[in-house]
Amino acid sequence: MTTISKTHTFQFLIGCCAFLVFSCVEAQKPKPVPVPDLYYPPNESTVWDEIPLAELGWNQTALAEMLAWLPTQDTRAFIILKDGKIVVEEYWGSKLTGVGGMDQNSLWYWASAGKTLTAALVGIAQQEKLLSTNDRTQKFLGQGWTSMPNNQERNIRLIHQLTFTTGLDDKVANLDDPSPANLKYLAKPGARWSYHNAPYTLLEKVVENASGKNYQTYFKEKLGDKIGMKGFWQKTGFNNVFYSDARSFARFGLLLLAKGHWNGNTIWSGDFFDKMSQSSQNLNLSYGYLTWLNGKSSYMVPGSQIVIPGSLIPKAPTDMYQAIGKNGQFMMVVPSQNLVIVRMGSSGGDSPVPYVLMREIWERFVKVLP
Repeated sequence: MTTISKTHTFQFLIGCCAFLVFSCVEAQKPKPVPVPDLYYPPNESTVWDEIPLAELGWNQTALAEMLAWLPTQDTRAFIILKDGKIVVEEYWGSKLTGVGGMDQNSLWYWASAGKTLTAALVGIAQQEKLLSTNDRTQKFLGQGWTSMPNNQERNIRLIHQLTFTTGLDDKVANLDDPSPANLKYLAKPGARWSYHNAPYTLLEKVVENASGKNYQTYFKEKLGDKIGMKGFWQKTGFNNVFYSDARSFARFGLLLLAKGHWNGNTIWSGDFFDKMSQSSQNLNLSYGYLTWLNGKSSYMVPGSQIVIPGSLIPKAPTDMYQAIGKNGQFMMVVPSQNLVIVRMGSSGGDSPVPYVLMREIWERFVKVLP
């Protein structure tokens, strides 16, 4: 009979324990989310591969009807990407004035759709360890960036600006004005959701102070130039508004769809970007990090504290998320279908989030899809 020494037995037991612990740790590791197999247009070229409609099995009659309807809503540019390739790219003039037609090179404002772009830049700054969403805003803007006493002001963190939960008073005369006198206490941070532009706008100054670079330079170096976006930030009143051509809007949507990857390069990765398109708080489930979400059980709209039951865009896929701006600046990402849809133009009503127009688009687009 073979005799096993106590030392060998002990070593064997230690090895088994180590194996079990390692196995448990490995089992608990979240599996990496696969990156979709996508086409990426060249950065320095007008070349962009297309998919013939016949290959998709889409209803071409319904698509033609939708494309005929879109300019009646003062749509100037409309792009649909499938798997990164162009399915639809159309441009129109204004039906209201008969002039002002857009084309592939025309620049147009993103309005509040630029918020999602700002969220991405904050995430990149965190990836570079220049800031953390848990940092106090005071760290980058200094004490006194609001008119509140220090014991209240110090409770506001970057995460509250990203999720519209700063608690700052939204009953002021100008919601865009970021001056300290206009930033007053109303509620504890995290306790109230309000579409308040001023604290959002200050995130640009946060990124500038954290990086030591102006906002346009940081955008170009860390994101824009890396994916071939043509655009610029321009001060308009109190806001800093992004302008680009429609294809650049679509490029940003494709980057989101690709989870931060671009033609073999990683522009971003990490937990921040996973959370961008998830409910960021329990107040407005349809809001992530400066990004609107579909398919949630309820939503809130700017200027109201009412929680409305149901999905923001009932006809659209539940996994869709959107950058939305005034007058119908839309960039919609649908991961389950590898779709990116861009709409630029006017109309859409006076609301900073014209979701009614987006609903009308999807009521027509669902008839197009197989």
